This record gives sequence, structure tokens and C-alpha cells, in this order.
Amino acid sequence: MVAVPAHNEERYIGGCLAALALQRDEMGAPIAPGCFEILIFANNCTDRTAAVARQAAQSIPHPVIVIEEDMPSGQRNAGWARKRAMDLAAARVAEVAPVRGRVLTTDADSRVAPTWFAATVREFEKGVDCVAGYIDALAEDYIALGCEFVSRGRLEDTYLRYLAEINARCDPRPHDPWPNHRVSSGASLAVSLAAYSAIGGLPARPVGEDAALTETLARAGFKVRHSMDVCVTTSCRFDGRATGGAADTMRHRHAVPDAPCDEEIETALQATRRFLCKGFLRERWTNGPSGRPWPAALAAVSDMADLLDGNRSGSFEDVWEEVCRRSPALQRGAPLRPSDLPRQIAVAKMIVRQLASPVRTPRISRDDRPRHAERNEPAIRIS
Repeated sequence: MVAVPAHNEERYIGGCLAALALQRDEMGAPIAPGCFEILIFANNCTDRTAAVARQAAQSIPHPVIVIEEDMPSGQRNAGWARKRAMDLAAARVAEVAPVRGRVLTTDADSRVAPTWFAATVREFEKGVDCVAGYIDALAEDYIALGCEFVSRGRLEDTYLRYLAEINARCDPRPHDPWPNHRVSSGASLAVSLAAYSAIGGLPARPVGEDAALTETLARAGFKVRHSMDVCVTTSCRFDGRATGGAADTMRHRHAVPDAPCDEEIETALQATRRFLCKGFLRERWTNGPSGRPWPAALAAVSDMADLLDGNRSGSFEDVWEEVCRRSPALQRGAPLRPSDLPRQIAVAKMIVRQLASPVRTPRISRDDRPRHAERNEPAIRIS
């Protein structure tokens, strides 16, 4: 079942439903009617969202359920609305498909790709518990924001692509192989009913509930796939439904083109250091001591082995958070700005080349200055 929270979305809800109506398999044939149900959770609406959804439902080959509800004052936000929508969908799935049921969600101002459902199912068939799709912007909205905003977005997307590959190569996870991405957005999430129920449903918070879902699942030992084949486009509006959400961020960055990027966009060498250390720890957590020396950033943590081996009752992510807190070398620096990204992209390209080489094993040094790229040195030192 697809859960769609919708608050005053009469402008977009028709396009959202139309995209769901035209789902195809990966060979181009329309999927069978009734392959999934759609639940529109029209919360606290003062416009015609519910009426538009009901009218559109008449042309959709899949069942559409429209639920109107006024959320209490403390829950009138995007995070709680998605939780309520997904909980209602999960209850419905438990009735009709309790064993292999899945709850999918997207946003009312988003349009899923024609093979969104089929590609999601294919990922589940590989044995994962959750699928996070790749999010892009509605082209007409994006271009209308002007060349500075578009140029910034191109730089960020290019750099994030390299960081994702470095992460996948340094800290490989069989269930989430490269190519993948590092985003968990409510515009495209899908989770098995079993996993959703096991963690008590979507974490309750005003914003960031989407990333919290995948984080909670990973901590509980469930497999999250960040798929490049599951795609959604979403609006670039500035009048968002969540304070502090994506719309607020875009509005600020449109007004201040060189405003800082998200905190996970750190220097390429620092990101690589973190990914390598996390990969080393994950391997040791999974397979036990290997005889390899501890990386310097981990060796600096007192009682590192005891910290790792003494927390088997918890999750690997809990241990990793504690390691990052204790190790000065793993602390995040100040967020990068778009003007920093061309140089960092050059460094990231070089790191990817070395990681992909069958001969060389990259080494990372404490010297985080990007002069290596300027000198075209063939080796990266990381210690």
C-alpha cells in the first residue's frame, strides 16, 4: 500500500495520483489493476485536496482510499502526518497481506517514475527490508530557480555522487551495493510490514522522520537499500509544509547562493577517513579480529577493542557513534560551501580512481589539505 500524507495539496495531488496510476513493469507493460492500494491522508486541509483526490481516483486502476482527519495541535507537522498515514496503511496491509506486505510512501507534491513500484518490488526480492529511492527535482520547478541555484545543485550532486562511491568502496554492504546513494527521503520510501512493525512504526518527530526511519531500521539489524533504480521527482516550492524542512532550506540557499551545504558534505579526505574507519570497524564487528593494525584515527581511542567487543548487546551504529565522539580525527569540520566544491570534486575523483585500482591501496594522512590534487600526486596518505 502507498501512503501519501497531504496537507493543502490540491495543486499537486492530481499529478501525484496520475503518476501512480500509470505504473508499468520494467518491460513497459502496465501493471495489473489492483497491484497496490493508495491511501491519501488529507490532514488539516482547508482546500479541496480530498475532493481532487476522490475525483482523480475515478480514473485510477488501483483502489484509492481518502481519509480526512484533523491532527491535534502538537502533531500538525509533516513528520506526524507521515507517521499517521503510514500507520493507517500498515494496519490495512496487516489485514490483506500480513506475511509479505509492504508499506510504501511518497509525497503529495512528488511524481513517482513509471517503474517506481516495479523497481521497488525488484529490490525487495533481493532480500532487503527497506528501499530508499533516489529523489530528483521537477525539471520545470528547478530551472525556474535561476542559473546560480542550478549551478549550485549540479556541484552538490556531482560531489555527492563521488562521496557515495567512496563510501560504498570503503564500507561495502552486500545488501546495498554500488551504485547507490546516501539519501533517505519520504518522497520515496518502502518498508516491509514485518520490519515496520518490529521498530514500532515511523519514529515520531516533526521533521527528519524519513532519515530516522532508515537509521532506526539499520540499528535494529534490518537491511536498507538505497536504490538508483527507484526514482521520484519532487517540487521545488519554497512554501513547504514543514518548518525547517526542504522548502526552508531551498529558500535560504536561493537567497544566499554560497550558503553552507548540509553537514554530511565534508571534505573528501575527511569523508574517506570516516568511511575507511567505519568499514574497518564493521568488518571487525562482523568477522572478529583480523590481525590488521588499527587505523590511526581508531588507535587513538582508548580501550578501542574493549569498546567494540563489550557492546555486543547493542548495535554497530551505537558503537560507531561512540567511536566518532571519542576520536578527534573523526570529528566533522565546518560544512563546505558551494565555492569549495570544485576543488573537493577533484580530490574525490582521485580517491575514487585509487580505490577502484586493483593494484593500489589508498592511504589517508592527517594532512587534509587538497594540495595532493594540485600536484597530481599518485598516492593519498591517510593515517
